Amino acid sequence: METRGQIEIATVAGVMPAYTAVPTTPPPWPGVVVIHDFTGMSEDLRNHADWLAAEGFLAIAPDLYYWGSRLRCLRTIMRDLGPRRGRTFDDIAAARQWLREHDGCTGVVGVVGFCMGGGYAIALAEGHGFDASAVNYGGCPSDARDWLPRACPVVGSFGGADKSPLGARAGQRLGRLLTEFDVPHDVKIYPGAGHGFMNDHAPEDQTLFLRFLGRVSGTRYDEVSTQDARRRIAVFFTEHLRDAPS
Repeated sequence: METRGQIEIATVAGVMPAYTAVPTTPPPWPGVVVIHDFTGMSEDLRNHADWLAAEGFLAIAPDLYYWGSRLRCLRTIMRDLGPRRGRTFDDIAAARQWLREHDGCTGVVGVVGFCMGGGYAIALAEGHGFDASAVNYGGCPSDARDWLPRACPVVGSFGGADKSPLGARAGQRLGRLLTEFDVPHDVKIYPGAGHGFMNDHAPEDQTLFLRFLGRVSGTRYDEVSTQDARRRIAVFFTEHLRDAPS
């Protein structure tokens, strides 16, 4: 059986390409939607899907830039994020539905995202059909207090040296709110880790603009923190996805 590869998903607005990684263990498996950062579809994104599959999760990583130029898609993606609805949420819902309809999926589905995708992971934690969310340096929205009480379980990872609006302070606020609302969670701030510490992008996947953003935000890959964050996500998803009733 092919354990990884490109597929196409029908959405309300067209055909969206996605990368899928299938566990080698016997089915059924819980599913996970993997949401990319500004870079879009990349070798790093496929690697994230692969390690999740190695942990026993059926993973799908949609290319949210499929329908236009990077900047045009980014404008829509960022516009949709505030109200937590729109074309981007429809596209992610199509990826989630693909998992639910997969013969090998239990129907229990989580979401994981990085930077921009981490912002979506927290926005999707309430009211969008996900059973657990992994937020990696994705911030904490200003209106989170309004809807976080109804959120699914959340695991969050943030860099202690990340001074961006998506970084350490946002992680601390997210942890406080989830504690206040008694939402099952595991939020960790990694001392010394910068923004994007879990993303190891190959040079060929980065434009000049993305490299500039990386320098401005202090983005740098941190192997030690990444391995610990992956371990925590796998443990958390095992508890709230694999061990959850289907």
